[in-house]
Amino acid sequence: MLRFPGHGRSESDDIVIGPLDLPARVDDALSVQALAFGLGPDEVAVRRQIVLRHMTFPGARAFGATVHDHLVGFVYGMPNDRTHWWSTVVEPYLRARGHGDWLDDSFVITELHVHPRHQQRGIGRALITTITEGAEQPRSILSAIDVESPARHLYRSLGYQDLARQVHFPSAARPYAVMGAPLPLPRG
Repeated sequence: MLRFPGHGRSESDDIVIGPLDLPARVDDALSVQALAFGLGPDEVAVRRQIVLRHMTFPGARAFGATVHDHLVGFVYGMPNDRTHWWSTVVEPYLRARGHGDWLDDSFVITELHVHPRHQQRGIGRALITTITEGAEQPRSILSAIDVESPARHLYRSLGYQDLARQVHFPSAARPYAVMGAPLPLPRG
């Protein structure tokens, strides 16, 4: 468990990072994601089924950031499998840029979201470094909206580099970038 000071509040307001039973807390997690990512109720309903399915995959795990057991951030991921939908979409983009091998022996960060009121405090960094610490794979991959953003800045600060840009997912209006980094990620 990691603790973050309550930023001027009492110690009882500390943010705690630890393992998350994501299937049991899926609605709490999706509430955070909806606020952080601007999702509507229909999109949340679709993502709920996706998250629950993902958590049945071998090696899938999740961590959460809580204050008084109130979820303010979460991350989940799993060892990559080329047969998973995400991999089948990004594979041609990676292959075209000479990075197709990144789909092998990688840990995928599937989702990472922090409630807007709790962003810019190091919570996202703590979540992603914590989940990748336990990975058996030598590297990590993820996708992020292909714009300069605080999320992309965080990933770069952790060693992630663009492997492919302008990746178009069938259900997404905006293009994504696929990024990869060697593990372990730097702490601090």
